[in-house]
Amino acid sequence: MILDAFFKIENKKKEAKSSEENINRSILKTISWRIIGTLDTLVITYFITGTIKMALSIGFIEFFSKMLLYFFHERAWNKIKLGK
Repeated sequence: MILDAFFKIENKKKEAKSSEENINRSILKTISWRIIGTLDTLVITYFITGTIKMALSIGFIEFFSKMLLYFFHERAWNKIKLGK
């Protein structure tokens, strides 16, 4: 009976850890999403301005700033238990 309770606690700990994303996965998701977002920004900026130089300038700045913001956003949501 005591062992059953112990194993239930251990299983719950394992389940909790398995539903938590590790930092490497968050980094890969950050980079892949940012590439998609930046390509979108480049295309939209080019259509609006008509210049590739302006599109690349905005895309370059946007790539790094939004990647950093997304990474911290993803890590913060990883700590929230809602829906896990």
